[in-house]
Amino acid sequence: MEFMLDTLNLADIEKWAAILPLAGVTSNPSIAKKEGEIDFFEQVKKVRAIIGEEPSIHAQVVAADVEGIIKDARKLRVELGGNLYVKVPVSPAGLTAMKQLKKEGFQITATAIYTVFQGLLAIEAGADYLAPYYNRMENLNTDPVEVIDQLAQAIEHQQASTKILAASFKNVTQVTKALAAGAQAVTVGADIFAAGFANSSIQKAVADFAADWESTQGRPYI
Repeated sequence: MEFMLDTLNLADIEKWAAILPLAGVTSNPSIAKKEGEIDFFEQVKKVRAIIGEEPSIHAQVVAADVEGIIKDARKLRVELGGNLYVKVPVSPAGLTAMKQLKKEGFQITATAIYTVFQGLLAIEAGADYLAPYYNRMENLNTDPVEVIDQLAQAIEHQQASTKILAASFKNVTQVTKALAAGAQAVTVGADIFAAGFANSSIQKAVADFAADWESTQGRPYI
């Protein structure tokens, strides 16, 4: 399993990079907008300085036409380099661009996936990751578990190297369901990671262990 952070907030990334087995950081224009008036490329370079060279960076194109998508991808590679995955929406133009970009050696995260059909086409186009939008599918009365399960079966059947990077979560339950359905990776906001540790029983267990140790040993280990 791979756990990624879906944010460009430097404080959150610094905090959770120290806690998580962090596989990467993902972003899109909406996430960048949350950080206010930033220089996107400089912000991502700061992210890289925090997480190191090995974790992946996933950055999205903004153009909607084939030529523009390819130009955006080339710009991202020049500016960001390293272990970069270019996020390309699964549209007719996006699929056309993906095939060209793969010929140029790009790593691709196929994004804005709402249907099995989109995912299947992205697998065939050579996408390295598929990013189905879990919560957005639920809001459209589409079963995201079924979509992820069918894509996972297709990947296994074809012995494809593509991985499912599930995205768009509103709670921890959605994350665990996506992983159980066959997603190999998830990208999650810092608030959801925090919620995963908010259970008061965790803190109580830690406090109880400490109290029991002190009641019998009278001192800490050191």
